[in-house]
Amino acid sequence: MFYGLSRFLKNLLPKRLFYRALLIVAAPIIILQITISIVFFDSLWIKTNKGMTRALINEIATFIDAYENENSDKEKIIKLFENHLQFNISYEINKNYPDIFNERWFSPIDRSLRRELKSQNFNYWFDTTGYKDLIDLRLEYKDGYFQFFIPRERVTSTSARLFALWITLPAFLVVFIAILFLKNQTRPITNLAKASAKFGRGEEVDEFRPSGALEIRQAGYEFDKMRKRIIRHLNQRSEMLSGISHDLRTPLTRIKLQLAFIKDQEIAKKLSNDVLEMEKMLNEYLQFARSSFSEKTEKFNMAELIENNIEKYGSKNISTKLDKTIIMNGRKNLIQRCLNNLIDNSIKYSNNIHIQLTKNNNYLAVIIDDDGPGISKKEYSNVFKPFYKIDKSRSDSKSSVGLGMSIASDVVRSHGGTIALDKSPQNGLRVKVIFPS
Repeated sequence: MFYGLSRFLKNLLPKRLFYRALLIVAAPIIILQITISIVFFDSLWIKTNKGMTRALINEIATFIDAYENENSDKEKIIKLFENHLQFNISYEINKNYPDIFNERWFSPIDRSLRRELKSQNFNYWFDTTGYKDLIDLRLEYKDGYFQFFIPRERVTSTSARLFALWITLPAFLVVFIAILFLKNQTRPITNLAKASAKFGRGEEVDEFRPSGALEIRQAGYEFDKMRKRIIRHLNQRSEMLSGISHDLRTPLTRIKLQLAFIKDQEIAKKLSNDVLEMEKMLNEYLQFARSSFSEKTEKFNMAELIENNIEKYGSKNISTKLDKTIIMNGRKNLIQRCLNNLIDNSIKYSNNIHIQLTKNNNYLAVIIDDDGPGISKKEYSNVFKPFYKIDKSRSDSKSSVGLGMSIASDVVRSHGGTIALDKSPQNGLRVKVIFPS
């Protein structure tokens, strides 16, 4: 029960740090305001209004008693109360109350008037909205009624509005200042997260300058150090492999020249095939280890890129279902290399291939289906490991070192996407690549 309640509360709370911090700052202020307002209106304003209303009704009751006991000059009593109590009094003979009585049950003034008038056993009618500064109160008396026009200030205190103004404006000011400070405190965290995501996708990160609180600044410095160490490591790896490539290609070139002087063509052909296989394996090693951080991102048409790749193969067994224009922001050459590896595998092990490209608001998907032998589910995760080869129908190429799927997986993940395998509708293999849009 408590676990479900905890999850429910977590779902209600904001997910972003800025809004959580704002809630921490604003919630106590709002709760304090509500508490003070309730205490004020209950213990001060409502009770004060109740006392003022009670005094007013007692004055009216006194007027009626004095009016009844005065036999000679009743107008004198009316004038006396008008002059000293600011009443505007008239006696309407042989008249009834208006038919419409707008009782506002939510109004504190109306509630207080009803309560006090009933305590004096008056038959009454009043209107607190007909006039801006006056209350129209009518009390039954003999064959007619008394009509009192009473200043509104006699039954309500104006301090409530001032109190509400003084308690609300500073609160809004404090919350506004808190928002400005929280923006400044959360901006470095947001910048750090954006730089980390950008670096994780292999994009070039401009010189990162840590800012904000001491802990956030320290995290920024550590991230910048880590970023520079990784870049230095990748550069060293690329330089080392470039040197190895140069050193290996030189003896391979000499071997090719020496093969040209061998008279036995059968031996020369076998050795030449071995040299070509070594060159192809060397190219695959370099392709796998090549740093993707050197290429910058750009916007390109994904559908056009897939069509250009398919044209290079010149195969009529490849069918497509592509939207005309799907723009993607990424490293074009790397994605082209990824698609080439996936299509190469499908062409090598199947007869018919179907490629479809779709996009929605959240992601872009490339799906490649073939009718080949496929692979077992237990091998789905293994084929993405470097140098891994399946010991059946897919290991027939001696020059393959098992890096094609690993390179494709690295390219997809460096763009923040995912790659997954499944069984295709043609009972072959389905490769589904998803990029964030």
